[in-house]
Amino acid sequence: MTERQAASATKPDPGGPGQAKAVQAFRFALNPTPAQARALASHAGAARFAWNWGLAACRDRYEAERKWWSGVDLHRMWNQAKKLDPALNWWGENSKCVYQEAFRDLDRALREFIKSQKGMRQGRRLGFPQFKRRGKCRDSFRFSTGAMRCAGRAVTLPRLGTISTHEPTRKLARRVENGTARILSATVSRTAHRWHVSFTVEVDRAVPGRHPRPGSVVGVDLGVKTLLTAVDDHGAVIEITGSKPLRAGLRKLKRLSKAHERKQLGSSNRAKAARRLARHHAHIADLRADTLHKATSNLAARFETVVVEDLNVTGMLGNRRLSRTVADAGFAQVRRMLDYKTGWNGGRMIIADRWFPSSKTCSACGWRKPSLSLAARTFQCQACSLVLDRDVNAATNLRDLAASGAESQNACGGDVRPGPGRATAREAGTRHRYGGQDRDRRRASDGCLNRAHIRSHVR
Repeated sequence: MTERQAASATKPDPGGPGQAKAVQAFRFALNPTPAQARALASHAGAARFAWNWGLAACRDRYEAERKWWSGVDLHRMWNQAKKLDPALNWWGENSKCVYQEAFRDLDRALREFIKSQKGMRQGRRLGFPQFKRRGKCRDSFRFSTGAMRCAGRAVTLPRLGTISTHEPTRKLARRVENGTARILSATVSRTAHRWHVSFTVEVDRAVPGRHPRPGSVVGVDLGVKTLLTAVDDHGAVIEITGSKPLRAGLRKLKRLSKAHERKQLGSSNRAKAARRLARHHAHIADLRADTLHKATSNLAARFETVVVEDLNVTGMLGNRRLSRTVADAGFAQVRRMLDYKTGWNGGRMIIADRWFPSSKTCSACGWRKPSLSLAARTFQCQACSLVLDRDVNAATNLRDLAASGAESQNACGGDVRPGPGRATAREAGTRHRYGGQDRDRRRASDGCLNRAHIRSHVR
C-alpha cells in the first residue's frame, strides 16, 4: 500500500501540536476474480466511451457556437440520450457514477486547456483533449458516491461488490472506524497487469507545532552520479547513491522491447509480449518510488528546514547524454515528496532560485568560478585554495542559503537570471514572477483566448 498527499494540509499555529485537515490517497492492489476483472474492464470502457461522447459533443458545439458544454450539461444530455438511443441500452451494466465522473474530468481538461493557452497555468503547454482509444490509453474510472469501504484484505465498491486486495487495508480501515478519516472518492486504474484502487481520503492528521529538532537545517543537492548529497548544520555529509533501476533493468527492457516488436500485429503473442513489457516497466517504477520515499522520509524526519534547488528537469531531459540518467533519478519526485513530508513533520522546504550558482560558488569564501563543466567533479577555489567535491560544495551553499534570510525577502520569486552573487530562494508553493507561464500571460492579448488557435487544435 502506498500513501501520498493529494492536497496540502492547513498547519496549526506554531508553538504546539494540533490537528490539521489533509487530503491523502491510500492505494491498494486488487486481486479480482475473472468475473470481477471483466466488470472492472467494462467500467473502464464505459468511462472511455463517456469521455469520447462528451468530447464529440463539445467539439460540435464549439464549431457552431464557439462555446463548450459544461460537465453538468453533458450529464443532463447523457441522461436524455441513453433513454432515446437504442444503441446505448448497455449503459445500465455499469455504475452511473462512472459516466458522471468522466464528464467532470472532460470539463476539467477543457478548462485547464484554456488556462494553459492564456498563460494562467503553470507547467508546459497543454494540448486540446484527445479521443481515447482502447489499448492506447490508461484504463481508469472513479466513484464519488455509493458504498466505498475497506476491511481486512478486501474493499467494497459500488456495483462491483467486495474485491480482495493484495495487501491488508487496516491502516485506512482503522482511521475510518475511529472517525479520523472520511473517504471522498475511489479511483480504480490498471497498471500493467494489476488493478489498483486509490481512495481519496480526508484525514485528521496530527501535525506537530514544532519539528522534533528545531533549528536543524540541511542542504540537498541532486546529481547524476549521486542521487542525493546533503550537508547538515553540523557539516556532516549524507550521500544516497540511489538504486538506478532503469540502468539495472535496461538489458532486460531492450530484450522485451525487441521481442514485442517482432510479434505480428494483432496477434495473441504480441499481446502477451506487451504485458511482459508493461510488467517490467511497472517493476522499474516501483523500485524508483521505494528508494525516493525512503530517502525523503528520512530527511523530513531529521531536519526542520530542507533546502533544495529548482532544477530545470525538462531542459535536462533534452540533453541526449543525460536524459536517461535524469529520468532514472526522478528529480521532480524528490521535490514533490519533500514538499508534503516536511509539512507533516512540522518543518518547511525552501526552494533555491534556479539561477543560484550553488556549484560554482565557494562555500568557504564566496568566490564564484566563471564556469564549471559537468565533467569536473571537484571544486577548486582560486581565492582560498579550497578543494572539495562539487556536490558537497553545492549542498553546503544551499544549507547556508536558509540562514541568509533570502527566502523571506524573495518569497514571491526572483528574477529569471539574477546578477552575480545574488542569492535568492523562495518558499515551497510560490512561483517565479517573470518566468515560466507568466511570459505566456504577457503574450496573451488582453487575457483573451485566440479562437483560431483553439480551432486548429479542435480540427
